[in-house]
Amino acid sequence: MTETNLLQGPIHQVHVELGATFAPFGGWEMPVSYAGTVGEHQAVRTAVGLFDVSHLGKATVAGPGAAAFVNSALTNDLGRIRPGKAQYTLCCTPEGGVIDDLIAYYVSDDEIFLVPNAANTAAVVAALRAAAPEGITVTDEHREYAVFAVQGPRSAEVLDALGLPTDMEYMAYLDAEWDGRPVRVCRTGYTGEHGYELLPRWADAEAVFRALAAQVKAADGQPAGLGARDTLRTEMGYPLHGHELSLDISPVQARAGWAVGWKKPEFWGKSALEQEKSAGPRRTLMGLKALDRGVLRQGQSVLRDGEPVGETTSGTFSPTLKVGIALALLDTDADLQPGEEVEVDVRGRRLRCEVVKPPFVQARTA
Repeated sequence: MTETNLLQGPIHQVHVELGATFAPFGGWEMPVSYAGTVGEHQAVRTAVGLFDVSHLGKATVAGPGAAAFVNSALTNDLGRIRPGKAQYTLCCTPEGGVIDDLIAYYVSDDEIFLVPNAANTAAVVAALRAAAPEGITVTDEHREYAVFAVQGPRSAEVLDALGLPTDMEYMAYLDAEWDGRPVRVCRTGYTGEHGYELLPRWADAEAVFRALAAQVKAADGQPAGLGARDTLRTEMGYPLHGHELSLDISPVQARAGWAVGWKKPEFWGKSALEQEKSAGPRRTLMGLKALDRGVLRQGQSVLRDGEPVGETTSGTFSPTLKVGIALALLDTDADLQPGEEVEVDVRGRRLRCEVVKPPFVQARTA
């Protein structure tokens, strides 16, 4: 998709009003920042931020035994949760590569609601449709619902002010109403902070967003864009598909084995992933914290004693730590441990970094 025919979310004009700068992401024109990424990042860490992530996909798998079917396909074990809970999971190829990572909402034994990444929604839907038994439908609802993330220590205040539910455990959700409009509210997020993700209908998006924005402002928060979303998730070591997960980067390599139901009888890629886990991955995801001034980015070589031992998958400046940080796939044979020093080739300059095990900052999702 070219930059001239990018898709726009349901409240694009609201972002224009708020002074957003935009950039293409996953085929969509996304707000990158409003008042500045660092300020938006700090608002989420100290107060509250409001993100429009309506570009995320939505799909419903429905029919007799829908939950059992999804459980036979995706990696995580839906048997660990119940209706009213959500779960992080992965859609893999038979070879163990990752088509996408997504959130599965357990509605009932006969209905699972999925939120994949924007660019991968069609691939996930196609894979599930191709495998679905008779009687089970897989419906792409990408433009049926908006997604707004309210993240930060004062996020509950924002929802409370609108009469929306907040008293739920992490990864639980409730179907509620605001001003007569249905809104699904889930205790999830991509920032490492206490937060919520709201799914109103696409047609109701502007009204819901404006109401949220007013309460976020009252709580000393800010609207936040894709820039802050990336710095926040990198500080937490959360993967981004196309960076830390891909058709060439397995859950085992990405330290996402916790999202695999290893004891399940089946899921896509089970045999390949079991073999990789047993043999040990050839590379493992770790964090790097810069010891010198410099900007770390994706695709930079990691060196030890001048020899390549890995490559960065994401890199940014950490507004919390005030240093450059990166996620990197490091060769298992190099046996690099937290605290060891490496160098990163930043456009021909060697930047000293410390190996760390993510996250870079403590999670406060509870």
